[in-house]
Amino acid sequence: MMSIRHFLQFKDFSREEHQYLFDRSRWIKNQFKSYQQYWPLTDRTLVMIFEKASTRTRLSFEAGMHQLGGSAIYLNTRDSQLGRGEPVEDAAQVISRMSDLVMIRTFEQDIIERFAANSRVPVINGLTNEYHPCQILADIFTYIEHRGCIQGKTVAWVGDANNMCNTWLQAAQVLDFKVHVSTPPGYELNPELIAGVDPAHYAVFADPMDACRGADLVTTDVWTSMGFEAENEARIKAFADWCVDGDMMRVAHPEAVFMHCLPAHRGEEVTAEVIDGPQSVVWDEAENRLHVQKALMEYLLLGRLETK
Repeated sequence: MMSIRHFLQFKDFSREEHQYLFDRSRWIKNQFKSYQQYWPLTDRTLVMIFEKASTRTRLSFEAGMHQLGGSAIYLNTRDSQLGRGEPVEDAAQVISRMSDLVMIRTFEQDIIERFAANSRVPVINGLTNEYHPCQILADIFTYIEHRGCIQGKTVAWVGDANNMCNTWLQAAQVLDFKVHVSTPPGYELNPELIAGVDPAHYAVFADPMDACRGADLVTTDVWTSMGFEAENEARIKAFADWCVDGDMMRVAHPEAVFMHCLPAHRGEEVTAEVIDGPQSVVWDEAENRLHVQKALMEYLLLGRLETK
């Protein structure tokens, strides 16, 4: 019997496992694009637990599970006993006895870690305040599709040192590339959340233009993540100079691509010129959540399969 694996942080998988997932994602995407039915997860059930609202996470997991022949059940904590104080540990025991796979989108990483520790089935992090591994999986797969191997490349992160930024740094450590981080004063990296990442894999820049110089990929996120709405006004002032614009893209590598995990606010964290411009791959990036998560669910439930 396979031992249970969870995907709670990007570093939970080795470089070789991530490479397998990228190869598998490509094959699964090709099946989808050529209308080839592929149902390896027939009769398997995914439970999706949402404490934070979502468009792309719900759609990609729910559609993905159906496309693999399984079924997906949506649970919102407001509409379940989890929202009425049931211990996470108890919920994990019950939910994991009635399903084959659980995806959770919540606030603190501690919640998902506690759930996984009490689960009899694999648990996937659909987003926490600290990490967003499925999004970075999709982002790197998108880069590979457009530009090839990411090893040895430079990613410029402009904006808040949030869950996306933390996960990019983990990915740099696992896959051997470098991240240039530029954040406004007061919104810097939290050393605890990037523990284990060798400083050789990232550099911090006070000026976002310097972070973008020569970068192969420039990426950002909204200035105010879910759960931090009360800070919105202060953040808009603090982040004013961290809007990714044409000047930043012009100092990046001529073949650089732009990414954003969406939803985006044109005129805040990125200009319309950039996100709607020729270097932007945000729509491919969004779609690829579907394909990498299908590969991930297949791997967690069936293990390694031969990619034809």
